Amino acid sequence: MNQQLSQLLQECLEKGSKEDLETLTYAIEGIHQKVIGKKRTYLEGLAHMERKLDQKSCEISIPLHSLFENSLGILHGGITATILDTAMGVLANYLLPNGFSSVTNQLNIHYIAPGVGDFLRCRAELIHQGKNTLIISGEAYRSDGKRIAHATGTLFIIKNKESGGK
Repeated sequence: MNQQLSQLLQECLEKGSKEDLETLTYAIEGIHQKVIGKKRTYLEGLAHMERKLDQKSCEISIPLHSLFENSLGILHGGITATILDTAMGVLANYLLPNGFSSVTNQLNIHYIAPGVGDFLRCRAELIHQGKNTLIISGEAYRSDGKRIAHATGTLFIIKNKESGGK
């Protein structure tokens, strides 16, 4: 494994453009944050996520980087969806009692404007918490404050496996 990784990195270093190498550095720095325990997941590290969380909302921000651009040079809509879904899930899991978690059942997103600028900020708020589901809304904003997407999500409440769930 180490030899294969070394060969891949060496080829990237030899053949990569300046942008390729900057993107590789950005990605490795993010993965490193997970490896050393500063981020909980590879996604959180790779996206360089920062979050704020309280009883009413969750806000996740990521710097915009070419790693997340589509072929038009703007933020890929799937990245916007992923960060919105993450903010909604983090809030849901924070609100649930010990022994329970949530998983996304449905996610509806309305894209409003292109994702450009320095960063993306997604904010999630609880709409309804029932016995088996939560409904959460989310908004995504770019660095100039313009809203680029509106989302709603339904999340199933599940028992954690270590708590006797299936």
